[in-house]
Amino acid sequence: MAVVGRILAVFAVAACLAATMLASPARAAPGVTDLRVGLHPDKVRFVLDLSDRIDFFIFQLPDPYRVVIDLPQVSFDLPEDGHSRRVGAITGWRYGLFEPGTSRVVIDASSPMAVKSSFILPPSGSNGHRLVVDLVPTDRDSFLASSNESVAKRVALRAPSIEAPGAAPAPGRNLDPRRVIVIDPGHGGVDPGALGHSDHEKDIVLAAARTLARRLEQTGRYKVVMTRDRDVFVRLRDRIAIARKAGADLFMSLHADSIDDKSLRGLSVYTLSETASDDEAAALAASENKVDIIAGIDLSDQAPEVTDILIDLAQRRTKNLSARLAAYVVQEMSDVTPLLKRPHRFAGFAVLKAPDVPSVLVELGFLSNSTDLKNLHSAPFRDKIAEGLARAVDGYFQGMQAAFR
Repeated sequence: MAVVGRILAVFAVAACLAATMLASPARAAPGVTDLRVGLHPDKVRFVLDLSDRIDFFIFQLPDPYRVVIDLPQVSFDLPEDGHSRRVGAITGWRYGLFEPGTSRVVIDASSPMAVKSSFILPPSGSNGHRLVVDLVPTDRDSFLASSNESVAKRVALRAPSIEAPGAAPAPGRNLDPRRVIVIDPGHGGVDPGALGHSDHEKDIVLAAARTLARRLEQTGRYKVVMTRDRDVFVRLRDRIAIARKAGADLFMSLHADSIDDKSLRGLSVYTLSETASDDEAAALAASENKVDIIAGIDLSDQAPEVTDILIDLAQRRTKNLSARLAAYVVQEMSDVTPLLKRPHRFAGFAVLKAPDVPSVLVELGFLSNSTDLKNLHSAPFRDKIAEGLARAVDGYFQGMQAAFR
């Protein structure tokens, strides 16, 4: 009964917090105008300068050690020196829109850190409202205990971000003769993806995805669904759920990589495999699949389809169709941009694991290469990319029709 009482107390606190947040009067979205981190003898102080007073919720996540600050949806207007760096045991931080209505700051640490105090300072002198979080070293057991309690409260507060995918196609799907293409701009919100100088992968691939969506819609043959159409974080499994709920005929995820070898450039396309085609592909897939954990969601309990479906006949057919689409992508894009050696590769990307939707992940180029980066910033080049990918989609469906005549 004592355990039940503690659980009920946790949810009661969460309900009170939720009521407080919901009761706030409607007003313009506040902003975070600066972010400062200071190393003191006894603590690391993390300060967010705010345009207005806001509510906040802090919780901790292990493996790797993170302190997460959830805010109402805010704009981040930070100076250059607000960028992530190492400060004491803090190894870096990231921020952005986590989902509609919620912005998130994730602080990474090399060792367990406890929240000694957190509070809002009122305006004083030239300073406005400030959110202050003081972090101090702690041991792993204490960190885990605090994490369990804070996550329980956060789960009680947070509503699901997307409905579970239904087994049946979306209502009215058969009334629309157009093929459904789901375009998935990688990363977003609190997860910036790869970095190239001051450029974020999430922004570059979103621009490319919007161009491709317009090109496909203009044909009149395709209905395009975007997993995200703005700078917002979308969980990997939710990207799959969006595709399945939309009754997708194809799923195309767009990314751009960044590596130490700045001379390497070119496009590549990935399809699903339990065994990566090379060490490079395996490392890339591992880093992409960690996105949900980095952003504060552990999906380890959501994986029954990963092992079972891969040996199912339906999944095998889907993998074959995905490989066919990849072949068309390689064929069409060879006239648009340089390709990597062995441009069709295989890796265990989580977003390619829909059991019934042919899926490819296209790496558009390398942000670490100045030529690729310049091209991906160019609207005319993105038009060429969209033209090539649209031709690949056309070729795929024309080939399917010919095969079944």
